[in-house]
Amino acid sequence: MTDTPAPIVNIDDLPLEGMEQGTRFAVETGEIGVTLGLNGLGAMLHVVQPGKTAFPFHRHHVSDEMFLILSGTGEYRIGNQHLPVKAGDCLGAPAGGEAHQIINTGDEPLRYIGFSNNAQADVVEYPDSGKISVSAGPGTTHFENASFSGRGVLTPADYWDGEETE
Repeated sequence: MTDTPAPIVNIDDLPLEGMEQGTRFAVETGEIGVTLGLNGLGAMLHVVQPGKTAFPFHRHHVSDEMFLILSGTGEYRIGNQHLPVKAGDCLGAPAGGEAHQIINTGDEPLRYIGFSNNAQADVVEYPDSGKISVSAGPGTTHFENASFSGRGVLTPADYWDGEETE
């Protein structure tokens, strides 16, 4: 049986999934786009507790991202800037632009919706750690369901390195 997409979803009714790593990263997320049956447009609710951030400082090289702050206050780290954000602010993170991260600097949960175009491939760079991730494949909406995905630190190599040339 195939799940039929909902024609309407209320963000207060979304089931939330928690993710936590160490003391710095923690977020609860609710899938909006998938629930509505959207394949080309990603939309996800994020709930970040005070003093936390959802994801590492990163930049996408293919996917555009936009964030709409619903409630709470925080900081938008983009490039070398740290900009205050509050309810009603809309933040842009164009593909190939500067790295970005949203941090809850307030004293209540920071709630925002992240929107993105779900490209069939993306390269994501993490400047703080020096790693990258690559994902590709038809119908790809997340790193986890790509037909190819990898994450690591690049080691410079010549085009022919490692190839049997004799």
